[in-house]
Amino acid sequence: MLHNYIKVAWRNLVRNKVYSFINILGLSVGMTSCMLILIWIQNEVSHDQFHEKKDRIFIANNRDINEGVINAWSWTPNIMAPTLKQDYPEVEDAIRYNDFNSFLFTVGDKKQKHRGAFTDPGFLTTFSLPLKQGDPKTALNGTYNIVLTEKLAQNLFGDADPMGKIIKIDSTDQFTVSGILEDLPSNTRFDFAYLMPWDYSVRLGWRDSSWANNALATFVLLKEGVSHAAFDQKIKNITKDHLANDPLYKNREVFTQPLTEAWLYSRQENGYYTGGRIEMVRLFVIIAGFILIIACINFMNLSTARSEKRAKEVGIRKVVGAQKELLIGQFLGESLLLAAIAFVFALGFVFLTLPAFSGLVNKALSVDLGNPLFWLFSLSFVVICGLLAGSYPALYLSAFKPVKVLKGLFKRSHATVSPRKVLVVLQFTFAIILIIATIIVSQQIRYAQSRDNGYDRDNLVYLSMEGAIERNYELIRNELISQGAAIAVTKSMSPIITRFSDSWGWSWTGSTEEDKRIDFVRMATDADFVKTIGATLVMGRDIDIYQFPGDSTSILLNETAVRMMRLEDPLNTILRADGEDWRVVGVVKDFIYESPFENVQQLVVFGPKSWFTTIHIKLNPANSTQRNLAIAEQVLKIHNPDYPFEYRFVDEAYARKFREEQRVGTLAALFAGLTIFISCLGLFGLATFTAESRIKEVGVRKVLGASVFNVTVLLSKDFLKLVFVAFVIASPVAWYAMNKWLAGYTYSIGVEWWVFALSGVLAISISLLTISYQAIKAGMANPVRSLRDE
Repeated sequence: MLHNYIKVAWRNLVRNKVYSFINILGLSVGMTSCMLILIWIQNEVSHDQFHEKKDRIFIANNRDINEGVINAWSWTPNIMAPTLKQDYPEVEDAIRYNDFNSFLFTVGDKKQKHRGAFTDPGFLTTFSLPLKQGDPKTALNGTYNIVLTEKLAQNLFGDADPMGKIIKIDSTDQFTVSGILEDLPSNTRFDFAYLMPWDYSVRLGWRDSSWANNALATFVLLKEGVSHAAFDQKIKNITKDHLANDPLYKNREVFTQPLTEAWLYSRQENGYYTGGRIEMVRLFVIIAGFILIIACINFMNLSTARSEKRAKEVGIRKVVGAQKELLIGQFLGESLLLAAIAFVFALGFVFLTLPAFSGLVNKALSVDLGNPLFWLFSLSFVVICGLLAGSYPALYLSAFKPVKVLKGLFKRSHATVSPRKVLVVLQFTFAIILIIATIIVSQQIRYAQSRDNGYDRDNLVYLSMEGAIERNYELIRNELISQGAAIAVTKSMSPIITRFSDSWGWSWTGSTEEDKRIDFVRMATDADFVKTIGATLVMGRDIDIYQFPGDSTSILLNETAVRMMRLEDPLNTILRADGEDWRVVGVVKDFIYESPFENVQQLVVFGPKSWFTTIHIKLNPANSTQRNLAIAEQVLKIHNPDYPFEYRFVDEAYARKFREEQRVGTLAALFAGLTIFISCLGLFGLATFTAESRIKEVGVRKVLGASVFNVTVLLSKDFLKLVFVAFVIASPVAWYAMNKWLAGYTYSIGVEWWVFALSGVLAISISLLTISYQAIKAGMANPVRSLRDE
C-alpha cells in the first residue's frame, strides 16, 4: 500500500511539472525562511542555558526612584559581592565582573589589544565555560595570573604550549598564563578574550568600597534549596542600610534577576524587567509561522483549484472500493513527499544563506548536522509541513461523491466566499503588513538620522588615553596643533557618542531635596571642549584650564540641565555634590550623546578636577584626512611608542547607533520580499490554472469580439479583488502594530496615510504583474485552437 502511495504521488508530481515546481519552490523558500528564523530563535532562547548551575545563578540589580520614575539597573558597588558572600549564609559564592578594552599585550615582537574582563576566582567554577588547560579553582588566584581563550592563545603563541608563558601588560607588569579557556559560544552574555584576577584591578587603584558607586556586575550563586524570593526579601535593604545617613538612598532596593532570564528580559518598566529581546523573539516566531503557513497555502490552493482534474480519479477509486481514509492517506502522502523534497532544497538554501544571515543578525549561527536532535526536529518539521499543507486538500478531494463525479455533474464552487479565497486574502494580508512595517521602520531611521545632533561630527576622531598619553598629553596636544594636523584637541571622561558616568545628589541655591534625585550625565574636559566637538555655546564661555587656571572646578551645563534646575541666570551658579563646589561658566546647546531616538538628558561637563579616558581631535579641514592622520600617527609614535595608533571617527561611531533599527528594517524588508514572492508564486499558479480552465470561455468571447484587454480584465479582476480585501484587513492591523512599536521611541515619526496608500498600490501592482502574464497570454491565444473540438 505504501509503495503504491509513493508511486502514484511521484507520477502526479512528474505529470504536473509546472504545479509541482511552484509547490516545491514555494515550500522550500518558506521552509528556508522558517529554518533560518528558528536557528536564530534557538540561539536567543538558549543564551546562558548551558551552565550547569544556571538555576542557582542570579544577577544583582538596583531599584530606585529618580525624577519621579522607578528605574532598575544591573550595575552594583564593588563592595556588594564580598558583603553578600560574607554576611549571607544563603550565598555559596558572589562574583564581581567588569569587562574593558584598555591593556596592551606584548609577547615578543607582537603588540596587541583585546577585550578582557576582571573577575573573582569563583567565576570559572560558577559558570560552565570549560578550561582546556589549567585548574578552574586556582587559575584566577593571585594578582598576576591570566586566563586566555583558545583563539587568543593561538594568536599570541602559535602552536607552542601557552601554559606558564609570560605576557607583558602595558610594558610594566608581567602575567603568567594559568589557563586556556575554550572559545566562548555565541549564546552567552560574556564577551572577552582573556580574564584577569580582580586583585590586579585593586592594585591599579581602580576600586573603592563606596556603596554609592555602581560600577560593575555582581553574580550571586545561591546554595542548593535556597528560595530566590526569600533571598531577595532578605537583601532588599542592603544598600539602604549601609547608607542609612544619606536620605538620597532612602528608596534604594536591591533585588536579583535569574541568569536564565537576563538575556531575554533586559528592558525595565517601573523598576521591573518585563521586556527586551523576548519581544523580538515572539515577533520572529509569528513571522516564521506565517511564512510557513503562506507557503503551505499555495499547496492547498493549487490542489483544490485542480480538483476537477482529479475528481474522476477519486470517483473511480471509490467505486472500486477505496475508503475515504485511504484516499486521505493517499493525498497526505503526496503532500509529505512534496514536503520532503522541498526540505532537501531548503536545507541546501540554509547552508548557502546562513553566513549572510548570521552577518545580518550579528550572530555566529550554525547547524549541527551531527546532533540527533537536529534530525529529529527535521523529521518533525517535514511531517508538520506536509500535514499542514495537505490536510485541507486531502479532506476536500476525498469528499467527492462518485455518482456526481462520474456522471459529469461535479462543478467547482464559485461562491463569493470560499476557503481558497480566504487563504489568498490571508497570504496577502501578511505580505502587506510587512510592506507597511518596512516603510515605517525605514522612515523612522531616516527621521532620526536627519535629526540635528547638536555638534559637528565631520573631521572629529577620538582615541583612548593609554600608555604614556596622559603623561605626555600637553606635548601631544601642542604638536598636533602646531604641525597642522588638528585645529583643536580636548580630553574627555568618555567619547562624545556615549556616557561613562552619571551622578545625582546635586544641590544649588533654591534647590529642593527632590532635586537631589535628578540624574545628571557626566562628561569632563580640560579646554576647547566646545571648539573641538563643534557644539554651540548658548551663553558664557568654554572651560579653559590654560587661560583660566581656576577652571579646574568649573562646569558647563546643557540646556536641558538648565531647565531641570530652573535656573534663570545659570552663569556663576555654584553646584554642590560629594563635598565639592563647581561654578557654572557656560551653557551649551543640547547635543545627542546617546540614543538619537530619545530625548537628550541633563548634562554636566566638569573641568579637569576629574578623570579622563578619551582624547578628541578636530582634524584640520584644510588638509586631507590621510595627511592629518599620518601626522597624528607620527606624533603619537614619538610620545606613546609602545602603543599602536588606534582611532575612531565619531561620524562612524554615531552611525552605529542606528544598527539595531537598520537590522530590524532589513529583516522586515527581507521577509516582506519572501512573503510576496511566495504569495505571487501561488497567485501565478492559480492564474495559470484559471486561464487553462476558462480557455473555451475566452475563445468564445474573442470570437464575439472581446479584445485582449477585455480578456485580461476578466481573468484578473477576481484576484485583484482579493488583494484589495487583504489590504483593507492589513491596514488597521499594521497601524496598530507600528504605533505600538513607535511608542518605544521618544523621538519618533507619526504613521501617515500615504504609507498605507503606497503599500496598497505596491501590493496590487505586484499582483497585477504576476497575473497579467497568464491573462494576456490567454487573451492573445488563437480562439480556433481552443474551440476546435466543439
